[in-house]
Amino acid sequence: MTIAEWLASRAPAPPENLAARVRDALGPAAADDAEETVVRCLDAMETLLISLRDDEQAGRERALDLLAADALVTYAFEAASAHANTLAAVAVGALWRVGEVAAELDE
Repeated sequence: MTIAEWLASRAPAPPENLAARVRDALGPAAADDAEETVVRCLDAMETLLISLRDDEQAGRERALDLLAADALVTYAFEAASAHANTLAAVAVGALWRVGEVAAELDE
């Protein structure tokens, strides 16, 4: 099963515009094996957050990107929950990644 297939199997399904933005954020990684969902979703989330952080003109028109970043983290945690023994490490890693993106705001 690919990440795209795994995402399509989630219920309830998100609104199509959000699902499309998540797929777009994942890019070619959506074709990777679903075992890579946690890492690929967090990678895509980080890329979106960096894009938002670096866009000095970002406004309401980028709200879908922020929602997609949130959805990607949610999917990462959902995928990680299948392996409960790694959930804490995923949480710490995700928090660290968001913190690193935010820390560059102060520089």
